[in-house]
Amino acid sequence: MLNYNRLERPVQNDSAPILVELGLTLLQIIDVDEKNQVLITNAWLQLHWTDIYLSWNPENYPGVQNLRFPSNLVWVPDILLYNSADERFDATFHTNVLVNASGACQYIPPGILKSTCYIDVRWFPFDIQKCDLKFGSWTHNGWLLDLQMMDVDISTYIPNGEWDLVGVPGKRNELYYECCKEPYPDVTFTVTMRRRTLYYGLNLLIPCVLISGLALLVFLLPADSGEKISLGITVLLSLTVFMLLVAEIMPATSDSVPLIAQYFASTMMIVGLSVVVTVLVLQFHHHDPRGGKMPKWIRVILLNWCAWFLRMKKPGEENKPAVSSSNPPTYKYSHSPPHHTSTTSIQMSTIPGQAQSTTTNGNMNLYFGYHSTGTDNPAFPPSTDSGLVTCGIGGEGGGGNHLSGSSQPDIHSDHTRTMLLEQIPEISLILEEVQYIARRFRDQDEGEEICSEWKFAAAVVDRLCLVAFSLFSIICTFTILMSAPNFIEAVSKDFT
Repeated sequence: MLNYNRLERPVQNDSAPILVELGLTLLQIIDVDEKNQVLITNAWLQLHWTDIYLSWNPENYPGVQNLRFPSNLVWVPDILLYNSADERFDATFHTNVLVNASGACQYIPPGILKSTCYIDVRWFPFDIQKCDLKFGSWTHNGWLLDLQMMDVDISTYIPNGEWDLVGVPGKRNELYYECCKEPYPDVTFTVTMRRRTLYYGLNLLIPCVLISGLALLVFLLPADSGEKISLGITVLLSLTVFMLLVAEIMPATSDSVPLIAQYFASTMMIVGLSVVVTVLVLQFHHHDPRGGKMPKWIRVILLNWCAWFLRMKKPGEENKPAVSSSNPPTYKYSHSPPHHTSTTSIQMSTIPGQAQSTTTNGNMNLYFGYHSTGTDNPAFPPSTDSGLVTCGIGGEGGGGNHLSGSSQPDIHSDHTRTMLLEQIPEISLILEEVQYIARRFRDQDEGEEICSEWKFAAAVVDRLCLVAFSLFSIICTFTILMSAPNFIEAVSKDFT
């Protein structure tokens, strides 16, 4: 160290550059901060050069093979990490410099390197990131310091739970600036790593697929349960929560949309549309029959084309018998023929005057009949106050006597006609009430028929949307996820 100046480059000719070899030993990838776009690694730098002022003759100093000097006592190349993100900028620990008798110097400073790295989240979580570690002299140009590259040592690398190390290739570059004509060399090591997707697959992708499957169950839930909208909104909120989890770990960048964000967005679109369609289905299912019949174009599209395509039949349609000549159709409001055996009847012919003014028909035929089986019929008890005249009570043989105006004495016929004339207003009122009840039943049946059409249309829309959304969900899942360049590699290595 006699007359040694650490500020002087250790070269014989001051115009000649000093050769410095730079290598890297990567021990561990500590963290990849996607939010702040910072790579944190544990690495050792390997610097080799020859200092002619620190050489000696081993014969003059027997047993002295190497010497160790503190880095602040000898000349050390000012190699720094250009893209450092550390607060101190130089995060290496300045160790001793190992020097042998020929003047060869070896300087291996370890450090926790924090480097800026552009994180491309386009294919997240099936992405491959490439982060550069750019080293070079801060004050020496290429004519003063010739920086050469050595191989990267990854033999002692500690595997990371989130990232697989693909490789650390290196490259020597020379840059020429407009201000100066001398070159400025640098050595750039590219840390290439692949994200392991098992964690994100189990915690983000699989729950998202299951939730999108639950969204499809909205179309299988009966409309009468009243839970279709609740299920759709719950699924939509669940997807929103997962979207927030993804947004927390992703950098706030607009350069590219992450693959998982695209998948979540498509799934949320499916769920949102399912909620909209569910509102339409409920509108169809609970349609007011007084709101009008179904339009013809809806009936043709939904009840004919879509129902035929989906192989759906209206409830009760398959149970209807076929109409043929041997099997005539049955009518809903058909009158059964009157019983001829053991039946009594009273026929009142045209009654002029009061009868014609009371009823709208030109004649009125009143039939009151009951079965005579030896006992009085409890459904029609005889009563003189009600005005119902019953005659011909048969005995055990079942025979009956018929009462008519031609076969009975005139006194009895006049008495009967008088009693019927007195009861015509009540009979007319009863007839009007019966007609009103029949009309109400017809209106009710017609309303039920309209409601059944709308309900069947709602079921067709549900089934159609179930098929369409299922296909769309499957296509989106495979198209988006398998579009990643290393999807097959990630699945084969991480999920097996």
